[in-house]
Order: sequence, then C-alpha cells, then structure tokens
Amino acid sequence: MSKSNASQRIPRAKGIDMAAVYSPKECGRKARHLILPEFNQRIVDEFIAILGMREEFEEHHVPIPNRVVMYGPPGTGKTLTAFYMANILELPLVLVRLDAIIHSHLGETGSNIRKIFDYANTFPCVLFLDEFDAIARTRDSNDEVKEMARAVNTLLQCLDDFGDKSIIMAATNLEKDLDPAIWRRFDTKMTYSLPDYNRRQHYMEVLLGDFQCDEAAWTEACDQLEGCSFAEIEQIVLKAKRKAIIERQPLQGKHIQDACDEYKPDVATT
Repeated sequence: MSKSNASQRIPRAKGIDMAAVYSPKECGRKARHLILPEFNQRIVDEFIAILGMREEFEEHHVPIPNRVVMYGPPGTGKTLTAFYMANILELPLVLVRLDAIIHSHLGETGSNIRKIFDYANTFPCVLFLDEFDAIARTRDSNDEVKEMARAVNTLLQCLDDFGDKSIIMAATNLEKDLDPAIWRRFDTKMTYSLPDYNRRQHYMEVLLGDFQCDEAAWTEACDQLEGCSFAEIEQIVLKAKRKAIIERQPLQGKHIQDACDEYKPDVATT
C-alpha cells in the first residue's frame, strides 16, 4: 500500500481510513494476470487513447470520458481492470472501503461519500468503488430506513461535481439493483462474463508459465474448469501446482481433479 503523502490525508470514519491508496507500480503487480475479452479491451484502449488526446478533445468541445461502471459475475476481472487502468495511466488508485463509509447514523453515510469524493478531487487518481450496489441501490425499494436513499442522492451530486482530472471506476455483481439515475452518470459501461474455452486456455497459460504440465492434463483442465471464474481458476491451478510440487511431478490431471474437489468451485450458473 502506498505510503505517499496523499494516503496520509485519507478521511477516516469509525476510527479507520475510508480508502486504501495503491501506487501505479503496485497496481501493475496486482493486474499482471488480467485477461480482458476483446470487446472490453477495445473499450479500455479507446478510453486510454482519449485521455492521451485531452487537448484535441477540449478543442472540439467534446467531453473527456472519466466514469466507468463494470458489471458481471464475481471473479471475472472487474477489480483487476481498475488496477490495470491505474497502472497504464500512471495514477494512484484509491480503493474505497465501503464498510467504513456506510454508517447507521442519520446522514453519516452521505457525509462520508462526500468526503471521499472531495479527497479524490485533490489530486489526479483512479477512484475505485467496488461492490458499488452497496451505496448506489435503487431508491424505489421499500426499505424502512431511507438513509441509503439519501446517500444515493448525495452520490449523484458527487458524480455530477466530479472533475475530469481523475477517473472514477465502479464495479458491481448486482447491476439490476443500481438506481437508474446512477447509470446515466457513467459514460463508459463494461460487462463481464465467465471465461469461454479459449480464455480459460489463455489464462492457464499465464498461470502455469514454464511450469511442467502433461499435455493431456492441459486439455482436460480446460474442459473441467468450464463455468469457473478467473478467480476460481487461479485458486484451483495454484492448489494443483502445490500438489505437483509436493510430489515432484509435472502437473497432471489428478492434481487438477483433486484441487477442484477440495476447492468446490461454484458452477451452478452453467
């Protein structure tokens, strides 16, 4: 975690910092295994290209996009995309701690949201809100306590006032729960899905590197891990590699099978 002067000024709530700050170098290490589908890679590449042509876009009075919302199943690369963007743009990433922001006292949640946005506006950065639905949930709900509805109103105001020197990225697994007005505040939308066979194969190549692996085990694993997220594949492959190392053998199908049996990936959606 960055020890920069910026991180020392992070607003606090409940006795803890409301965010963690990561340097671009730290972000690069975290995002080193990211594999984006072609469609999302095009969006990211264009987004970064536009930011590098700021003066030309300003000359033509075309707004610079700086608000990205990402949605899809857990473990499919949303968080890593935020780290990747911060690394490529050479900006610190401000990862918001929602457990610190959300407060039971009337008005405190909205106040905390405003404080973290004010902080992110003091220096160029990537402000990242994971599990975004926790503070952006639709105001049409029948919740007895209307505190979160007031918090959404504050969030909308903060999004409207957010400058163009920083980037805001938000991620959710529950996109249908977001307030409709929240969607209209984001100029870039990215959807994520579970990896298909080719992306599973590519990801295993990245994870295995030069680790010895039986060819039959490779093909078997790509089929066996159907329905798994990138995060689940990583944990299973790492567990299988540990088993192979213990036995001083190349990675084999039995290692993948045993790792799956132990990890028990949630593939109910397939």
